Amino acid sequence: MCDYSLHHVATRPARIEDKLVVTKFSNSITRGFSAVGEPHVAVCLLPGTEIAFEANAECEPSFGIGILPNKKVGQRLARFRQINMDNAVTHHDALEFPDGQVVLLTRLCDGQRATVLQLPAAARTERAEESVPAEPIREPANTAR
Repeated sequence: MCDYSLHHVATRPARIEDKLVVTKFSNSITRGFSAVGEPHVAVCLLPGTEIAFEANAECEPSFGIGILPNKKVGQRLARFRQINMDNAVTHHDALEFPDGQVVLLTRLCDGQRATVLQLPAAARTERAEESVPAEPIREPANTAR
């Protein structure tokens, strides 16, 4: 899913092994992931997608943006999730780190790189079903004698 604030940005779903970069999109008020080499296309993650950053993740501080130093999350692995779903006009896209920290994607510092490690099980099953051709419909055998 891509946050509501990315509705005016071209998007595509994440794929396993995608190389991502945290990007501030020019026609949006938020940050999100784009694929390396595709800076104008937001890569949308499904809840449960697991990613690994190249280095420990960093985000802007909660208060005093521009005054305080960036916050070192101290973790490289994260799972995508959505929060605050009861509030339609707030950011929902977030990462949950193994130590329980939850960071909104829009607070991540620009330029950080990550790789999609795993999609949620439901997404993998749907994609596998899409790639398997449907069996032809067969007429039942005529049993009347």
